[in-house]
Amino acid sequence: MPGIPYDATRTALEAPQLRATVFVAGTDYDDVALSVEFARLAYMHYEDGGAELDRLKEGLGRVRFDDVVIFEDAATGTQGYGASRSVDGLCVLAFRGTEPTQLSDLGADLQFSLTDWTEKAGRVHKGFACAARSVFASVNQWLEQTRAARRRLIVTGHSLGAAIATLYASVIAPDKLVTIGSPRVGDADFVATLAGIDMTRLVDCCDVVTELPPAVAGYVHASDAAYLTRDGVLASSADPDFVRDDRLAARTDYLRNYAWKTGNVVLRDLADHAPINYVRCFMS
Repeated sequence: MPGIPYDATRTALEAPQLRATVFVAGTDYDDVALSVEFARLAYMHYEDGGAELDRLKEGLGRVRFDDVVIFEDAATGTQGYGASRSVDGLCVLAFRGTEPTQLSDLGADLQFSLTDWTEKAGRVHKGFACAARSVFASVNQWLEQTRAARRRLIVTGHSLGAAIATLYASVIAPDKLVTIGSPRVGDADFVATLAGIDMTRLVDCCDVVTELPPAVAGYVHASDAAYLTRDGVLASSADPDFVRDDRLAARTDYLRNYAWKTGNVVLRDLADHAPINYVRCFMS
């Protein structure tokens, strides 16, 4: 069972950067556990420098990452970072998701018409493509700079950040792609560009964002879901009947224990999208 309690607060959903890292120094984490916390830490406002950048570096230092490079495009409101671990050559590329107070993020989410993904193939969400393209140059520079020492590359992100991570994976073919609460990104031809990539698409129980944009106009998910149950456990399969019953029980429990409390999110379908509620499933 998870060691971190379920968090139904609006703060967990709307300002995940306020919570300190849950990494414990000296602990070895697997790729997925590293990725979910890297994706949550992407919400820290490290682009401002100073204390927030120091917080990010301290958190990553707990898991022995010793170099961090920041990516930002102010016009699109796109942020992310690349981190390197010299002890084993592991590099992680993480992108920030939607911040509710940032109009640029909301604007990107709403540009849901499909556009050609000329970087590879297929058609993808226009807003996601614009966000990804805005930091291509700086990310590619970092990839080139780390090439000689890099042994493995993981790409990750939450929400909008997961969509950007998926777009990048189609181009740079990382060793691992881990998406957290990802919306649909593109059509079947785009998804075909991800063939052969080791991908984990995490879906936390009722998370409504994973059902957006609707499966119309060609939108499909990039892979099968790795389903996290209402109790915060990775299910052995995403059997439709099991998922339906688990979600019904989750929503009933939420109405009884969480929805009515001051400061909490009203619906479990939104609360499950909070990054910490993904992290809790992989941290003891």
